[in-house]
Amino acid sequence: MTSIVGEETKTAPSNRLRKSRPRLSEAKLLTWLMLAMTFSTGIIDAVGYLGLDRVFTGNMTGNVVILGMALSGTTDLPVVGPAMALVLYFLGAVVGGRLLRGHREGWTSATTTIFGLVSAMLLACAIFTMVVPLGAIPHSAVALAAVLGFVMGAQAAAARQVKIADVTTVVVTSTITGLAADSWFGARLKQDWLKRLMAVLLILLGALCGAVLLPHGMWIPILAAACLSIVVTFIGEKRRRAELKLAT
Repeated sequence: MTSIVGEETKTAPSNRLRKSRPRLSEAKLLTWLMLAMTFSTGIIDAVGYLGLDRVFTGNMTGNVVILGMALSGTTDLPVVGPAMALVLYFLGAVVGGRLLRGHREGWTSATTTIFGLVSAMLLACAIFTMVVPLGAIPHSAVALAAVLGFVMGAQAAAARQVKIADVTTVVVTSTITGLAADSWFGARLKQDWLKRLMAVLLILLGALCGAVLLPHGMWIPILAAACLSIVVTFIGEKRRRAELKLAT
């Protein structure tokens, strides 16, 4: 009994100190991390559309629409690029879902694995485009669009498991719909309008950033997205380990 009391008195001050430190709640932290990845998607989509012959790497709705118009034969829109990005996006989401199988919602070790994979592949794409001029290898633009599509598919699967409402990291159509429909002019329902607005603005700013950086070299915006993904992965994994340590 004495030893137990002694242990409690030894650990109590550290527990009080730990509780006294202000900590960002898990939900808020994950929201900010997913918003950061939304910004990254804007960058990569700008690279795809402006630098890879009008191919969306994250926004698959855009690819489906472009593909539909291209198949009509009445436009000069690409077919192979959007089709490859769409197929590889699907495959990336499948791989992400497989890695997440059996894991709980939120940030888990599988989430870290997927975002780590996303970071590594973006970094590899940045290095490739820095070393090899686009077009030096036949069909390199289509191949790059396909790889980026795979990356975005895996990212979207992980974000879906993290499950931050209205922040899918790859599209904002449903977010805009909710923002408008639930607004004071619409249904006047309670909503997290700031989060929704931030998701829309960040994908816009990401696309702006990508468009500004692209003329200086395709590798630059891709590297920027890779660095952001690395930071998100590091913060998410660090918080996961800290929460796991507290739980034990």
